[in-house]
Amino acid sequence: MSEIDDTAAALRSATARLMRRLRAEGGASDFTPSQVAVLRRLLESGAATTSELARAEGVRPQSMSATIASLEAVGIIGRRPDPSDGRATQVFLTPDAERDILGHRAAKQEWLASVIAARLTPAEQHTLADAAALIERLLAP
Repeated sequence: MSEIDDTAAALRSATARLMRRLRAEGGASDFTPSQVAVLRRLLESGAATTSELARAEGVRPQSMSATIASLEAVGIIGRRPDPSDGRATQVFLTPDAERDILGHRAAKQEWLASVIAARLTPAEQHTLADAAALIERLLAP
């Protein structure tokens, strides 16, 4: 195995463990990955039509409709007419869902910041910040 392979394996393992820990710190979530993607997109970009969400997530509109229906059934999202196209309907996060999601996100951020501050030296914190920027570059289109 090459050094790059070793690095890739270590990074994959560490990020998987970090994601599990962040999920635990943010509170239990019974959402599927596709539901989480929709919730994240609605939180970050605001209301959208089913077609817009499907395009943004790279899935078929029928698949997105099923995901949206499951979230609507539990009261996480609502529907309203699209103000720019009266024939279309937008989906949006309910205020309670948005508050809950932001609360879970804050809990995760607080835990991670406290662990970084407690366990890493200032130099290691700087190295971690540099690594985060490199990971962002890996994920760029």
